[in-house]
Amino acid sequence: MRVVLAPDKFKNCLSAVRVADAMAIGVRRARPDAVIDCCPMSDGGEGFVDTMLRACGGERVTRRVTGPLPEMKVDATFGMLPDLTAVLEMSSASGIELLTDVRDHNPEATTTFGTGELLLAAVEAGCRRIVLGIGGSATIDGGIGCCHAAGLPVLLDGGEPTSLTEPLCGRDLPRVVRIKSHRGDKLSGIEITVACDVSNPLFGDTGAARVFGRQKGATDAQINLFDEWLRLLAIRCNVEDIALRPGAGAAGGLGFGMMAFFAAGMRPGAELTIDATRLRDRLRGADLCITGEGRFDAASMAGKMPVRVAAACREAAVPCAAIFGCYDDRLEHPFRSLVSVRERTQTEAEAIARAEEFLAEASEQLAADASNHSA
Repeated sequence: MRVVLAPDKFKNCLSAVRVADAMAIGVRRARPDAVIDCCPMSDGGEGFVDTMLRACGGERVTRRVTGPLPEMKVDATFGMLPDLTAVLEMSSASGIELLTDVRDHNPEATTTFGTGELLLAAVEAGCRRIVLGIGGSATIDGGIGCCHAAGLPVLLDGGEPTSLTEPLCGRDLPRVVRIKSHRGDKLSGIEITVACDVSNPLFGDTGAARVFGRQKGATDAQINLFDEWLRLLAIRCNVEDIALRPGAGAAGGLGFGMMAFFAAGMRPGAELTIDATRLRDRLRGADLCITGEGRFDAASMAGKMPVRVAAACREAAVPCAAIFGCYDDRLEHPFRSLVSVRERTQTEAEAIARAEEFLAEASEQLAADASNHSA
């Protein structure tokens, strides 16, 4: 029996690598003779670098950069793949999980400056291409902090100069009147691809502030301000068309900033990872694939990783089962079988504390069921 394990992370619980390892323990219990191919996945958020390094090989590089608050310093890592592609996670420099005190969740005070520093570090390390995952941000700055750190000329109202010792934050959006690009900066000529799992535009009812603002700590009043500030940024920089593109609203508008000022391409993180890990090739001849993530709900059906894995399985005629932390049982789903870690305990706290144990049990059950089905 050959089994491919292709889960995403269980957010705020386990990385995709640890989820796959726990699944492997359970499969081996049911079928000690099983050939197991661990292929952890990522949609571009936390764990993206680990996933790509595991799939492609390469070297991990660590740099000290600015955190989501201008006065904060963090050790952020990126992966340098053998073909000199640098794989970055903006969350490692500008992520909300870096703000351990909820009182710091204020997008007026946060910045993507550290992400720009990480981009420069990748170029200085010799990369030829950059793949940037932009999930899990603490910011709504439209990417102005990233542009500032990367050396793009950012013009402020009144002609006020910018200083690299004073990173631009979300509150500075209404002061920005223009951002110049492709003027000999260090990232000129570097091919950049953004891995993104959302399709929201920069502003409007489905934009960065109105959809994602609250999870970054924004008040209702701030959300209204940010929506207007982001709209004005696009107008002043004469890139309104880019502001309306799918993914422009990702990571508090960093998706917009990367497309508008760095000429970055945008790809769904799930698709990019499926290609990079050669998942379709690895599925050939498999008897079972197990995928999963922390939560399966209506939003998951819009193209989150487990649904895309199921589609790849369908193309390869491989049965696909899924394990979730919890799921909405009213949804029609594409999996042959579906189980929940939450079903094995009465409390969410226990489900998180014993997640690896429960994942192994669920995987054992799915592998045994698959053996019986094929027998």
